[in-house]
Amino acid sequence: MGIELELSVLIFMLTVGMVVFGRFEVETPAWRGLLKWAIIILGTVGLYQLVGHWSLLFPAAGSVAGGIVHTVWCRKHSIHPIYASPRRRYYQLRGWAWPE
Repeated sequence: MGIELELSVLIFMLTVGMVVFGRFEVETPAWRGLLKWAIIILGTVGLYQLVGHWSLLFPAAGSVAGGIVHTVWCRKHSIHPIYASPRRRYYQLRGWAWPE
């Protein structure tokens, strides 16, 4: 199997990420999401050329590191890391307008 494995994993990550975590990114500009996924896809495909299937460690390590930073940030600001509650405080910290 060639690069199909990497592409399948990336499609799976994108799909699950959008369904599960999309509600927490309501006000995030589209360019940030596109940039994030461009880095992940290009980084994984580029590394595949050098190290083969080991390139899957790139998005895996990014997910683990992002999860740790997210949890620490949420705890520091008294936000629940999974439910993003209290929601009003989460919006305030992200700099988003609270929908009245």
